Amino acid sequence: MPSLVYAVVTEAPVHTAELSMMVADPKSGAVVTFSGDVRNHDSGKEVAALSYEIHPTAEQQIELITKKVIAGFDIEKAAVAHRFGEIAIGETAFAVAVSAAHRQAAFDACSAIVNAVKENLPIWKYQKFTDGSDEWVNCA
Repeated sequence: MPSLVYAVVTEAPVHTAELSMMVADPKSGAVVTFSGDVRNHDSGKEVAALSYEIHPTAEQQIELITKKVIAGFDIEKAAVAHRFGEIAIGETAFAVAVSAAHRQAAFDACSAIVNAVKENLPIWKYQKFTDGSDEWVNCA
């Protein structure tokens, strides 16, 4: 049965390399990571600033979402982190690491975790653009 070694929603910086080390396992021939970084553009506009607001249950939800997803995969370990608050352009906002005996299982599980968290985590993105406009996006 896969092990969830870490699931957090935090204001602290997130580092994919740290998550990768958390899931390393002698039984694993593959470690796959995803790093969702804040980009400087969206929908043809230049992003000046970005922040995430969370629901009070977000940390519990990220754990539940991830546990549900990994139960369907032949992996060893998974670690997931999503930031909230203001995040600078270029910094990581969302990261996932998965270890498995074989690469395909690790790739598939990592992708499934990313998709499930983006679809189900109660978190909202607020972007300010350099043209003075702004927008809320009701998903991670």
